[in-house]
Amino acid sequence: MTEFTRRNFLRTGTSIAALLPFTTACAPAQILSASTTPSDSLDGVRMAQLIAAGDISSLEFTEAAIARAERVNPQINAIATPLFDEARAQAASAPQGVFGGVPTFIKDLTQWNGAPTKYGSRTYKDFMSTRDSAFAAQWRKNGVVVLGKSTTPEAGLISSTEPVLTGATRNPWDLGRIPGGSSGGAAALTASRVVPFAQASDGGGSIRIPAACCGVFGLKPSRGALIQARPESGIDLSIKHAVTLTVRDSAALFAACEDPNGGLTPTGQILGPSTKRLKIAFAPDPINGASLDAETRDGIERTAELCRSLGHEVIDWSMPVDGNEFTENFLLLWASGAAGLVDQAKAQFPDTDITSLVEPWTLGLAAEFLARQDQFDAAQAYLTAFEPVYHSFFDDIDVILTPTVSKLPPAIGVQAPTRPFEELRKEVVDFAAFTAPMNVAGSASMSVPIQWTDAGLPVGSMFSARRGDDGVLLSLAYELEAAQPWIGRTPAMLG
Repeated sequence: MTEFTRRNFLRTGTSIAALLPFTTACAPAQILSASTTPSDSLDGVRMAQLIAAGDISSLEFTEAAIARAERVNPQINAIATPLFDEARAQAASAPQGVFGGVPTFIKDLTQWNGAPTKYGSRTYKDFMSTRDSAFAAQWRKNGVVVLGKSTTPEAGLISSTEPVLTGATRNPWDLGRIPGGSSGGAAALTASRVVPFAQASDGGGSIRIPAACCGVFGLKPSRGALIQARPESGIDLSIKHAVTLTVRDSAALFAACEDPNGGLTPTGQILGPSTKRLKIAFAPDPINGASLDAETRDGIERTAELCRSLGHEVIDWSMPVDGNEFTENFLLLWASGAAGLVDQAKAQFPDTDITSLVEPWTLGLAAEFLARQDQFDAAQAYLTAFEPVYHSFFDDIDVILTPTVSKLPPAIGVQAPTRPFEELRKEVVDFAAFTAPMNVAGSASMSVPIQWTDAGLPVGSMFSARRGDDGVLLSLAYELEAAQPWIGRTPAMLG
């Protein structure tokens, strides 16, 4: 079977697509004191410290994580491929590195040597990776113990994780709702406290959207910030990183994967908040005219007020962009990726009915690309020109504050890839109305879980900055985490 690479897949070269202090079921009780605080919780940083000191072994943490996975996965369905025996063997070998011995999951769009990489697609259900991707190789160097591959929608092409191949992944906070996508499995496993962090990627919101839906922290780093393979041509939308329970895990993973040749001034490891006060542009309304639900609007307004209370200057603002024009151009670029997948599936299985290989949503996007193909060069030119336009916004501001998504996570089935294409297209475009501009611009952006509804559902607050200002966002995230901690919140399903 032909390897499913982003260069093969996309016609343009575009890349799309602190643990709560554990109970005794997850770690020896004597390690956890009554004085434990969020900054000293068993996130990945703390777990690595305990392993390095010999207080708890990697195998103990790994067995505890496997036990938790076996308990919760029947409810959330977030594991595409378990690798438990391989993880035990790796943990027993005392892996070295910044996160030596810490258990995690790799997203099923990322190649991990010796593991299946299904890309959420029936086309690739039997594909076995024989190498690490560039980013995965860096995680392996950092010593993580991989418990398996986390679920993703087909080719990461939609904002929910309900692929035909593995079935719907469910939100730990409400099992009837979606966890977002495309890193939905990663976010669900992290929110369920199976692991302190999980590998994720973001080509149009795929770190930030599931982070918002599942109440975890999700930073989309700047283009060029972290080590990964990049396309030789086209618009490079996607970057790999993680969803995490604490800001410091995200910051430490960022520092451990930073690319010295990415064209940016190195950020290094951000260890805490900054004293600098920021000018924050508050833009709660989607640029494409979609409407916010009441709970999302209430949550983002509370976030703006929190920022004011912390001494930041918050101004009312709206992005000076024709949102519908941007959305239609972006969606055409996105659809080109779907067309590439359909072409690959047909080439690899010429005698097989394409509908048994590729989902209706992907086929609908591919059909849209073919119908609008004469507009494609103009769309690429528009999106290429958008990057300097976006960065000009920051001549007078430091950060943009918006919701991450336009409404609370919808019910399972609302974004199922089997729904009629035109209905689903509007649902997805309106739900994910905020995230794509930062991918096109290559800028830093993060979803922070500081707001919750009265019913206990997370509401993501998205902060976005210039390309290269990842450190500004991480410093702000530390401040928000300290002001309004989220680590003490756990899904009711955990008991």
